[in-house]
Amino acid sequence: MSYHLNEIIKTKKPHVCGGNEWKIVRMGADLKLECCECKRIIMIASFELDKRIKK
Repeated sequence: MSYHLNEIIKTKKPHVCGGNEWKIVRMGADLKLECCECKRIIMIASFELDKRIKK
């Protein structure tokens, strides 16, 4: 799956804060995602994100 910078994606499971929308902040071998609710930033591999994204 292809991703774009500043794209909003939804995950199957919500974050601890309750939000399930993430903004792509940085791209590369790993993706840096920012939670739209609490602004927490995580790094995740692109193949791992493919499993967690809502289809």
